[in-house]
Amino acid sequence: MQPQFIIIHQQVAPYVAHIQLNRPKELNALNLQLMSELRDALKALDADDTVRAIVISGNEKAFAAGADIKQMADKTAIDMLNIDQFSTWDAIKKTRKPVIAATSGFVLGGGCELAMLCDMIVASETTRFGQPEIKLGIMPGAGGTQHLTRAVGKALAMEMVLTGRMISATEALQAGLINKVVPVELYLQEAVNLAAEIAEKSPIAVKLAKEAVLKAFDTTLEEGLHFERKNFYLLFASQDQQEGMQAFIEKRPPVFKGK
Repeated sequence: MQPQFIIIHQQVAPYVAHIQLNRPKELNALNLQLMSELRDALKALDADDTVRAIVISGNEKAFAAGADIKQMADKTAIDMLNIDQFSTWDAIKKTRKPVIAATSGFVLGGGCELAMLCDMIVASETTRFGQPEIKLGIMPGAGGTQHLTRAVGKALAMEMVLTGRMISATEALQAGLINKVVPVELYLQEAVNLAAEIAEKSPIAVKLAKEAVLKAFDTTLEEGLHFERKNFYLLFASQDQQEGMQAFIEKRPPVFKGK
C-alpha cells in the first residue's frame, strides 16, 4: 500500500535511501498514520541489502512542527494508554542502520524527539529546535526529557522543557545536539553526503559500532566496555574485516560487501 504522508526515495546516493515527511500544510505534524508509515518504511529499509544508511527530512519550513494536536485534544488518559502511540517510536528506535535527520525550519515537540531518535542531525541555518509541550499543559512524552538531557545537559534541557523556548541551530551545535549547521540550500545534500560517507564502510561494522555507541546510554562504563569488546571480536568473523585489512596492506580502497 502506497504511503500517504511520507515519500521514499531509493538510492539518492550509493546505498543511501531518503524518507521525506510529507504533510506540508500541517508543517509535517506527526499524526498516527505518518508515524506508522515511517516505522514500516524504516523496517523495510533496515532489511534491504541495497541500503546502508538512511536520511529523514521534512522540508525547508519544517522538519516536523510537533505531534498532531487535533488527534489528541479530546483524548482521556485511558484513550492515550490504549492507543499506545509510543510503541511505534520504540520500533523506530530499533532501526539498526544509521539514520540521519536533515532538518530545516521548525523542529518542535515530537519533531525534535524524532530528530533526536536519529543517530545524527544536520541542520540548516533556519532550524529551530524546541520542546514546547509545556505551553499546552503537557510535557514531552516520546523521549524529549531523556534524550534532550543526555544531549545538551540538565540546565539547557530544563530551560527548554519548562519554558518551551526554542534554540537556534547555532546554539544546538554549541550544546552538542547536532552535528553541523549549513546554509538552507545545502542541508539535505549535506545529510546525504554524510550518509554516503558512512555507506562506504562495512555495513556489519557500522551496525555493531552504532549498537555499541547506543549501549553507552543505558549501561555502566564497565559493562559498556565489555559489550564493545565482544562486538570488536565478532567483526573478525566477517569477510569485510579481512577485506578492509588486506586493502590497507595493499594500499587500495576496500570493497565492502556486508559479509
